[in-house]
Amino acid sequence: MKFAAALLLSSAALVNAPSAFAAPDVVVSIKPIHSLVASIMKGVGEPKLIVEGATSPHTFTMKPSNARTLENADLVFWVGHGMEAFMEKPLEALASKAKVATLEDAPGLEKLPFREGGAFEAHDDGDEVEERGHAGEDHADHDAEHHAEGHEDHDHEGYDTHLWLDPMNAKAIAAEIAKVLVSADPANAATYQANGAALMKDLDALDAELKTALAPVKDKPFVVFHDAYQYFEHRYGVAVAGSITVSPETIPGAERIGEIHKKVTELGATCVFAEPQFEPKLVAVVTEGTPARSGTLDPEAATLKEGPNLYFELMRGLASSMKNCLSQGT
Repeated sequence: MKFAAALLLSSAALVNAPSAFAAPDVVVSIKPIHSLVASIMKGVGEPKLIVEGATSPHTFTMKPSNARTLENADLVFWVGHGMEAFMEKPLEALASKAKVATLEDAPGLEKLPFREGGAFEAHDDGDEVEERGHAGEDHADHDAEHHAEGHEDHDHEGYDTHLWLDPMNAKAIAAEIAKVLVSADPANAATYQANGAALMKDLDALDAELKTALAPVKDKPFVVFHDAYQYFEHRYGVAVAGSITVSPETIPGAERIGEIHKKVTELGATCVFAEPQFEPKLVAVVTEGTPARSGTLDPEAATLKEGPNLYFELMRGLASSMKNCLSQGT
């Protein structure tokens, strides 16, 4: 009895004592990255998310609750200046005690330059249409307009920052996340490493699954709401023919809409895809009088519940929406 009582008291002391294995306070900017962090932190803790619900990072505004979350953070993960412009000043002002991991700098990432010209025009004024294929032109004006004011001094904006839309990039990002977590919280290193290894296998399996799913519709051209899908397109060979707007912050003018309508007709685009956060009427205008069907793509997971499974749901959802719309009538 004395031994049992002593064991009980000892157990109670351990429960009430601060754990050496307690998780750091981790904050993540956007849902796709949050999903990868949550996968690697399984069994240790749950990261907090800044851009919740159906809000787009392109139009997000920080709230007081977000500021408090950053103030309490030990570790912050974000893509970087080009994607989450709204976080740059708050990170400097509020997250002074936190380690900030900028994932666009992760080793092994494939980075694709912005597309400009023609169906992916530079949005100088929303209406000017240029010929496609100016691969060597200066991106400075494009960069300054594509991103929030005050970020022109960064060189990160010369490429498309929707990096996660290629599972191989997701693997590079996940490897960096695991490395940062192990360094910040060595007591839980074994769990982070095991979760990271499992995630790598799952991402390889997802990649093979998506290649098989999209193979039958690879050659069917389609138009997207904004030019967010370059990494997905590059990985799986799907035929994105153009975008209604280059950046969701820029409302396309009448001439731009007319040009895309013409492209849909000329190219025989099978589908025009909207996005859940933005004006669907523009898609209806672009497809009016053409045989093109409409669908919805969700590159930033606006409609999905955050968590470890979100990344896989996001990528499967993109593939499923493309396949379902593009395969109709074939």
